[in-house]
Amino acid sequence: MTPKLRRISVVIPKYGLIGGAESFVAELTQRIAARPDFEVHIFANKWVANSDCLFFHKVPVLTFPRFMQTVSFALFANKKMAKMNFHLIHTHDRIFEADIYTMHGVPHSFWIHTVRKKRMSFHDYATQWVEENLIRSVRCKKFLSVSQLTKEIFLDTYDISPERVQVVHPGVDAKRFHCLDREQCRREIRSIWRIEPSDLVILFVSMNFDIKGLDMLMATVAKMKSNNPERKIKLLIVGKGEEKKYGWTAKNLGIGNNVIFAGVQKEKLERFYLASDMFSILSKFDTFGITILEAMAASLPVVVSGNVGAKDIVTHGVNGFVIENRTDIDAISQKLSILLDKETRMRMGSAARETALEHTWEAVAEKYARIYDELLG
Repeated sequence: MTPKLRRISVVIPKYGLIGGAESFVAELTQRIAARPDFEVHIFANKWVANSDCLFFHKVPVLTFPRFMQTVSFALFANKKMAKMNFHLIHTHDRIFEADIYTMHGVPHSFWIHTVRKKRMSFHDYATQWVEENLIRSVRCKKFLSVSQLTKEIFLDTYDISPERVQVVHPGVDAKRFHCLDREQCRREIRSIWRIEPSDLVILFVSMNFDIKGLDMLMATVAKMKSNNPERKIKLLIVGKGEEKKYGWTAKNLGIGNNVIFAGVQKEKLERFYLASDMFSILSKFDTFGITILEAMAASLPVVVSGNVGAKDIVTHGVNGFVIENRTDIDAISQKLSILLDKETRMRMGSAARETALEHTWEAVAEKYARIYDELLG
C-alpha cells in the first residue's frame, strides 16, 4: 500500500545561504523531500533553491524598527501556515507556534548575557518574548538540540521535561572529500599559498575569528614554534574576520611568517581541508561547530575547546583532543605537538573519518523522518 502523503512545513528565515542553520536545513529538507511519503514546504524570507521537490513560500520581514524583525517574521510565518493544511510544522527559528523546534542556538538571554556579555536591548527582549511563546505553547511537542551542550543550557533556562528534548547532531556530506585526490589538493593549495610540502599545516575555518578563538590558537602556534624550532608550522586561516587586527597579533607574537589568511573559500573549501594536516578551533562558545565534523570527514584529527557542542563526537586521544580550558596555551600546545608525529596524526585522522561516516546527512534525515513518523502517529 502506498503511504499517505504527509505535508510538512519547515520554517527558516534564510534557506540555503551561508550559515550553520541555513545549510543544515537545506541538507536535511532536500533529503526528506526526496522520500515518497513527504511533501515539504519551506517558509523563508530569502532562499537559494536546491531541489525541485521543495515548495517555497515568501515570508515578509519588517526590518524597521529593529525589534520587529523576529516578531514580524514569526507573525507572518504563522499566519501564512494557518491558511494551509499541514500535518506538521517544523521550525528552525523562533516563531509563535510549531510542532517541532530544532534549536541551532541557545536561549537568547543566555547568548546575550553569558556569551556576548552584553545587556539586553529592546530587540533582544522582543526576540526572547517570541522564543518563550514558542517553547511554552501547547502545540510544541518536541525540542531537538544539535548537541548535549545546547540541551543542557536549554534545560537550565526553561522548565521543560528532559524527555521532550532530543539531541540530533548535524551531518556531513562525506562524498565532498572522498571524491577528491588528497595529494593533488595538497599540491594545488600549497602551491597557491606558498606552503612547502614538508610544512605542518594547522587549519582554522571560521566566519567569526573572535568567537572561534583565533587569538588562543595564534598564541599556541607561537608556543609550538618556540618549543619546536626545527619544525616548520603554518597556521592556515580560511574565512572572514578582522584580518588586519589578527595580522598584527601574529606579527607581535613573532609568527607573522607562519600565518596565512586565505579569505572565504566556499567553492574550494574541501581542498583546504585535504591540503592540511590537522584542525583546531578554540571557540568561546559554539552550539556545535560544523567545521569540526567537516575536518573529521577529511581525515583530520581535531583539537577543540570544551565550549563546542561537537565535543560530543570527539573521543579524547582517539580522533582528536578536547581542551576544557581554552586559555591553557600549554595544554593546547602539548596536544597539537602530539600531532606533529606523522604516524599518530594518520592514525587519529583515520579514526576521525570513521566517526564522520557515522554522521552523514542521510543518517540525520533518517532520524528526522522517524521523529516525524512518531509525532504523526
